[in-house]
Amino acid sequence: MTITNIISAIGNNRSVYPLILRDCGIEVPSKVYITRKENLKESKTKANDATREKLLDEYPTSAVWLGGIPLVEKTYDKYVIKRKGFNPKTSIKLFKEEEFQGIEYNINKFKNTAVEEVKELEKFKLNRKTVEKLTAGKFAAATIIPIIVMGFVLPKLNFALTRYIKKNRKENSQSPSVQIKKPSMTVFTSGKKDVSFTGNWISSIANLKTVDKMAITDGGLTVGRVTTSRNKDEAAVNAFRMLGSMFLNFVAPIYIAKFLDNSVQKLFGLNVNLDPLIMENKDLIDGIKNGNIELPKSNSAKDIFEFIDNKPNSLFSQIASSQGKISYLKNGIRDPRKYVDVKDLAQFKNEFENFIKSAQKSSNITNFVKKAKFAKGFNIISNVLISSALLAVVLPKLQYGFNKLITGSYSDPGLRDN
Repeated sequence: MTITNIISAIGNNRSVYPLILRDCGIEVPSKVYITRKENLKESKTKANDATREKLLDEYPTSAVWLGGIPLVEKTYDKYVIKRKGFNPKTSIKLFKEEEFQGIEYNINKFKNTAVEEVKELEKFKLNRKTVEKLTAGKFAAATIIPIIVMGFVLPKLNFALTRYIKKNRKENSQSPSVQIKKPSMTVFTSGKKDVSFTGNWISSIANLKTVDKMAITDGGLTVGRVTTSRNKDEAAVNAFRMLGSMFLNFVAPIYIAKFLDNSVQKLFGLNVNLDPLIMENKDLIDGIKNGNIELPKSNSAKDIFEFIDNKPNSLFSQIASSQGKISYLKNGIRDPRKYVDVKDLAQFKNEFENFIKSAQKSSNITNFVKKAKFAKGFNIISNVLISSALLAVVLPKLQYGFNKLITGSYSDPGLRDN
């Protein structure tokens, strides 16, 4: 993997890669260090307990948070959906018939050019209720299981270990006559309810990206951490920390990226809205120089579908495909099982077109592209560093400041002796 590939991956705020870098590479080690440093203000024993709890909390939680959803979804696809005879890659958003796409529309349009794929669509059509229930079950499993593990199971195990260690510590320092309550684990059960899933709701969650589901599980994690807290002060501190983390992970990076890209545009006249991998595409550079890059006539659904269906080998169609915005079969026919987000594709077309126009206005197209690619890479790295600093340093410092404000102590409130 080249440097450009790495920068491109961590620059996509709709993917998990920037989260992996910030969470595992920067945020967790810094949190552990700050936790120990703050608790040392009270005592070395408190610092040791807090450091151990933080290590056992952060890394297992990160592993479940980052890998739990894909693992559950793959398992569900293989052992549930495929065993029912359906292709999990088929989008149920096609159940909603639009002017130029939908189950019925795609069956009629591709029945002679994508025969096998159309058979899968027909099976989907005949089993709509079953497919919707399976999709709802997949979404529930992929979000609820990680929430239970991260928000309830892991903290309970962590707290039980701390109680056990503190018990042994007291037994070694006190007389044998002192009785200490044995640690207990809470068993979580959920009552069964009849849930009515509507097609619109299922269609909305069907094509959520992994990072969107991670935001949902983060909300569930917040609820879990607050409700499993050992006292009210710990619950308040956990709520402060988790809400701040959600904002800095999922909201702030998007606005930081927009601010940096707009600043480069205003200060240097460089359009950097495209992915750096696209900018270094040799065919794109040659096409800009020769002025022969074809694009859809307009942003209308009619013109976009007409273009991507009739010109699958065009530079725009191929780059859009590499970005996951369109899916083509091996024979060059657009995959009728996949839903096309027309608004997203139209926005991409605008960014593509604006970059071309900006490059053509420059005196040297090659230098313009090089500068734009460098500026975009700089912005991506800056975004990661800024958001990581906020998550790894600023938020923990604010958390312990809030902790000191409500408890009068620097040590973690959950470690307080009853």
